Amino acid sequence: MSRIGTTPDRLTCAPSRAARELDLKRGEFDLAVNLGLIRTVPDEGGGGRRVARAEIDRLRSGEGFPDILRERVATVGTTEGARLMEVAPTRFTSLARYGLLVPVTFYLNRYRTVVWLYLAEELRQFAAERSNVPLLAARRTPVEIREGLKAGMDRRPRNWRGRHVGFLTREAGDDPWARAAAVACLLDPADVADVVRNPHERSVLADRRPRLPAHGAPGSATAELAEKLMTASEPDEVSWFRADLAHTMEEARRRHPVPEGLPPAPPTGPPPLAPPSSPAPVAERPASPEPTPPHGLLSWLRRRGRRPAGDPSRFGITAGRPADR
Repeated sequence: MSRIGTTPDRLTCAPSRAARELDLKRGEFDLAVNLGLIRTVPDEGGGGRRVARAEIDRLRSGEGFPDILRERVATVGTTEGARLMEVAPTRFTSLARYGLLVPVTFYLNRYRTVVWLYLAEELRQFAAERSNVPLLAARRTPVEIREGLKAGMDRRPRNWRGRHVGFLTREAGDDPWARAAAVACLLDPADVADVVRNPHERSVLADRRPRLPAHGAPGSATAELAEKLMTASEPDEVSWFRADLAHTMEEARRRHPVPEGLPPAPPTGPPPLAPPSSPAPVAERPASPEPTPPHGLLSWLRRRGRRPAGDPSRFGITAGRPADR
């Protein structure tokens, strides 16, 4: 009788095979994993995540398969999103730039223009909230939103980053080093080196670094633009990510300290990060920045006892989705 440990491919399958068996495109499958709709397990051979056959059977036996699963990962851009919410595309863009509609992914088109995509399910939920009717039906948006947009406000990139770090930490599971690496990958390398001074620890972070979405050939203008979008940039956001990294590093050191005096193992991910030329001391963990309001980030902040200045409840707006993180 064969043992379970000797037949992993009979019990699990690769993501590409799982996507085919679930009648999903690969992008839809990846999004479903990010949203926690499809559970994955580590590959014992170190080859990434896999999907248990039992999980595929569970999803295939669900009511309305595969249509319901596809609906939950359906994404739309500005034009289709505006149609779903029955507003003009300009109104949709204003709400998104102010942070009331949170993108779930993005891509860069042939002109290197960023195209943000949103979950159709969330847009329907937002439009169905009676308290959001003034934002959708009024001839003019609230003054605070108009003033913010006049000042050049665009919270879509940081909203995506805040949401994506939730995806990455969920995938990291109970591995404290993987959770720390999930936070670190959205920071500039100089900030990571400033927070994590120990080169051995930075090597472990580099080894655990998750893969971020690829856009364009490495080193291309498209890839550089995407990297900029995926790196925390606003001062309060950077401070929060730095503090979160320091916090997750404390847990990683406590549970699995890196032995001192031993050379770091060669990383399988990107090369270790070099320290900046003149590092600044790490401040005490600050409160989270005043981030974008709805869809998970708001409720996440509220669980930490903070009410952001941009809280949409000022306008009678309610969050439309549980926290992603």
